Amino acid sequence: MFDRLEELAAEYAALERDLSDPAVHADQDRARTLGRRYGQLGPIVHAYREWQHVSADEAAAHELAGEDASFAAEADELGKRRAELEDRLRELLVPGDPNDSRDVILEVKAGEGGEESALFAGDLLRMYLRYAERHRLKTEVMDSTMTGLGGYKDATVAIKSGARGDGAWSQLKYEGGVHRVQRVPVTESQGRIHTSAAGVLVMPEADPVEVSIEPSDIRVDVFRSSGPGGQSVNTTDSAVRITHLPTGIVVSCQNEKSQLQNKEQAMRILRARLLTQAQEQADAQAAAERKSQVAAVDRSQRVRTYNFPENRISDHRVGYKAYNLDQVLDGDLDAVIGALEAADRAEKIAESGERDS
Repeated sequence: MFDRLEELAAEYAALERDLSDPAVHADQDRARTLGRRYGQLGPIVHAYREWQHVSADEAAAHELAGEDASFAAEADELGKRRAELEDRLRELLVPGDPNDSRDVILEVKAGEGGEESALFAGDLLRMYLRYAERHRLKTEVMDSTMTGLGGYKDATVAIKSGARGDGAWSQLKYEGGVHRVQRVPVTESQGRIHTSAAGVLVMPEADPVEVSIEPSDIRVDVFRSSGPGGQSVNTTDSAVRITHLPTGIVVSCQNEKSQLQNKEQAMRILRARLLTQAQEQADAQAAAERKSQVAAVDRSQRVRTYNFPENRISDHRVGYKAYNLDQVLDGDLDAVIGALEAADRAEKIAESGERDS
């Protein structure tokens, strides 16, 4: 472990030198890549440096304890701290998610349940926007289609890393899947509880240089933007639909006023979808090789239930349950995301231990 830590410390120092060179920042793509790696290594190297200092102090305290017994207690305390840091370093050395520092493109789509599903999709969209606001993440609604009652057939939002430097992907990557709601719909006249669902797709945003899209591989169609119920909202063909011919992926955007702006937004979404597809294919191949499937890749799984009569939220992947649904829908997702992070971390540590043994 410590041979690897020396290598990582040397890499961190080299990155620090590179990032202090103004010439590096002339190439924004390279600077961004180096910055991501620097951010990933920072916690590991800082913990390693503290471990070195504590280990040296512990050795000195043991040596002095031979002459003065009062140093024995200090040596014991330093030994406990050293052991804690070693556990922390083992945890930090578990392979991380290379996308954790990335921004996110998040899509919410209404599913089964008609207008009630669209209203629930709107609730989810507002929940994520409020979560982003709480964590000082920047948001940009890229595209949306509303219904007559104020729900959303679909909505796409870009969520960018905040002032703390935490990547939006590291915080929201567990949200993908089918979300189910149980409540009395506003359209229900007899007070019966209905169950409906909405889908959430979370994708790391790709840099233009990472996903190459040949002009011959796409078909661009333009059409007139429309509002709820098909109502026309402008008189020009500014909305854009892009079809990626090799994969059949279709992306449309109509929120911006100009055709060029809508095309740029659609290309951002298309790049993110292609990056996600490539990574999921790589994950599936790796999973097949080790004869097990990564559950997080299965987006068809119902991941969470929102029960309004009981004010209860349940995450089925980790058995999380809480009775603060009103707070969760107001953006307070920290506890449920924390439970998912802890379960993911424990699984990776277990896998790492199996490989080492």
